[in-house]
Amino acid sequence: MDKNKLAYSEGWLSIFANIVLFGIKYWAGIVSGSVALISDAWHSLSDSISSAAIIIGTKISSKPPDNKHPFGHGRAELITSTLIGAFLAIVAYSFFVESVKSLLNHKKAVFGTLSIVVLIISILIKELSAQYAFYTARKTGFISLKADGWHHRSDAITSVLILIGIFINPYFPLIDGILGIIVSFFILYTAYSIIKETSSAVLGEACSEDFKQKLKLIANKIAGFDVELHHIHSHNYGNHKEITFHIYLPENMTVKEAHNIAETIEKALYKEQNIFATVHIDAK
Repeated sequence: MDKNKLAYSEGWLSIFANIVLFGIKYWAGIVSGSVALISDAWHSLSDSISSAAIIIGTKISSKPPDNKHPFGHGRAELITSTLIGAFLAIVAYSFFVESVKSLLNHKKAVFGTLSIVVLIISILIKELSAQYAFYTARKTGFISLKADGWHHRSDAITSVLILIGIFINPYFPLIDGILGIIVSFFILYTAYSIIKETSSAVLGEACSEDFKQKLKLIANKIAGFDVELHHIHSHNYGNHKEITFHIYLPENMTVKEAHNIAETIEKALYKEQNIFATVHIDAK
């Protein structure tokens, strides 16, 4: 499986779908005079920009290590996720301002069949895009693809809200502006969630207990006894992870025997978990 090809396919499909959706939703928004629908159109276009960032980020992260970046360029993918979150926050602020203006000016939207059809198409396409993004994220482990999936999902949910608003509009004409504000807060929360997750990965996260147990099982199985694995440090470089940890081996064991056990554990972790490991040996 080529992780980069999967990321590229998600990015290009997303760009194409979102440009098409931007055009038809913007047209429907102009015809109906709906600030919420026009805002939703710009939200779709912002998905294209974030998907373009994924393609660029994947290209950079796939570059091999060099003298300046001995651990590779994988964290470019994490930076891409942060940029997607920041861009979403800007979009949310813009939608909020426009929606408040709509309410203050008592602007009323006039929805028709066109708006309903466009929104249904948007919901279906965006949810399918979200599912594909989440699928590629699971296959590759790229946080940026997961972020893009939530970007798609947020667009689908906002389209659902606006569709509901269309049927409420005849009884409460100002619903368009209110829905615009709700949409902006939803997008802002999505941005916050994305930035929080990627920032945590960049700062460094402790290994989960489940992951520690997997490490211990692999190490103990290879050594043939409990090596009392400890002092675990995990380093996330975006497209790959590196870990260091210590194990206890009998003090009467030869250097060659101890080295062979450590090396076998390192190879097994790369084969089974796709993790680059460095095992330190302590005498017991």
